[in-house]
Amino acid sequence: MTHTTRHVAAWVASLRHEDVPEHVRTALRLLALDTVGAALVGADQPWTKAIRAWAMAAAPGAAATGRARIWGENQAVLRAADAALVNGAAAHAYELDDFHNAKLHPGAVVLPAALTLGEALDADGALVETALAAGYEVMIRTSLAMDPSVGRLRGWHLTGVCGTFGAAAAASVLLGLDAERTAWALGLAGTQSAGTWAFNADGASSKRLHPGRSAQAGVMAAELAALGFTGPTEFYETKDGGLLTTFVGDGDLSQLTADLGTGWHAADTSFKPYSCCGSLHAHIDAVLALRDLWQSGRRIRLGLANVIKVQCGFDYEPGSELNAQMSARYCAAVAMLDGQALPAQFSPARIADPAVTQLAQSIEIVHEPRHDNLYPKRFCGWAEIETTSGKLERFEVMDPSGNPANPAMPQKLREKFTTLTTPLVGGNRAIALQDSFAHLPNYRARHIGALFTNSHPS
Repeated sequence: MTHTTRHVAAWVASLRHEDVPEHVRTALRLLALDTVGAALVGADQPWTKAIRAWAMAAAPGAAATGRARIWGENQAVLRAADAALVNGAAAHAYELDDFHNAKLHPGAVVLPAALTLGEALDADGALVETALAAGYEVMIRTSLAMDPSVGRLRGWHLTGVCGTFGAAAAASVLLGLDAERTAWALGLAGTQSAGTWAFNADGASSKRLHPGRSAQAGVMAAELAALGFTGPTEFYETKDGGLLTTFVGDGDLSQLTADLGTGWHAADTSFKPYSCCGSLHAHIDAVLALRDLWQSGRRIRLGLANVIKVQCGFDYEPGSELNAQMSARYCAAVAMLDGQALPAQFSPARIADPAVTQLAQSIEIVHEPRHDNLYPKRFCGWAEIETTSGKLERFEVMDPSGNPANPAMPQKLREKFTTLTTPLVGGNRAIALQDSFAHLPNYRARHIGALFTNSHPS
């Protein structure tokens, strides 16, 4: 038996702030800022409000210690796990949160787990940052071990399935668990892993629940392990009920441990300049590059890898916001008509516009076999239009504009945060939040949490 779970747990338990390379810390600070911006915008969405109402029904009440806040609210009244549930759902509420090419959204899981538990424990920022590094790394590596394309084609929403491990790793760091209890926490997290793509059938809200529930489950797993509650310590590798055999039938355990501690995946995480499925961002970039050459009534085609075609290439009919955000046809249509794909483009009013529906339904989706072996390592895609002269023009994008390889990525992320949050919290508070995350090790988690207050009514 390969003791993969214990190997990962030992690494998490021994991780120290100085072990995390500076470029990874810098990336995590940016991604944390981006996740907070997404959560503040998502807090007013009806699905977030429903989850908040469920959590608040059992709120234990304000206390001097041991409580965490829903981001944007004044009082820290919830257990850390329940606050993480609400904040994680908010971060994913409008498809504005970060994504990794392992086909998951680490920020919406790991940051709520780390920052809410950090607030409850009054942890310093350096420890929170270390927890973020552990959580991102474990969550991403878990998906890579499963093989993201295989997991997706089996119907798993990998953010929900793999997020519990990332949250448990982050929480284990904050609680100071030893290697044995961290292994329990990973096992307890894994036994709660869930989340499927069934929401795509009718645009249901369940997708919004997955990152919050994963964050909650991971924090709960680590807290139980701290109390002596045991979890399976061979969860990744065991054949009967283990992660890989149960979820994908095979996978590659070596992805969990290869270069662990020297090779880091967190800095490869992309931010979202568009408020929709990350797998479609390359196609939106391509549409925008061709927009000035297109005229109404002319043909539009999109080239998708097979996994994206299954996921986002469905016939479009107006429905929920999520239905539009997951539709390649709708996203391309609204980008062509409006020149952007931000929350306003996915409002009920815009979705109801017959002109958008007509264009979306006219767009041709084709399978691009060249991209099958590239995706998801590269979130690639192309758009093709018929110009006013009748000529076909194609634009191919191999890595979307939110990719960290783009030199402008840090500045564009900060601009996005300012644009999204200034109307909610005011310019001074938005600047203070940016500063707190830019210098995260210098702040305590409770101080950062307090900066969120008054952005939304309680």
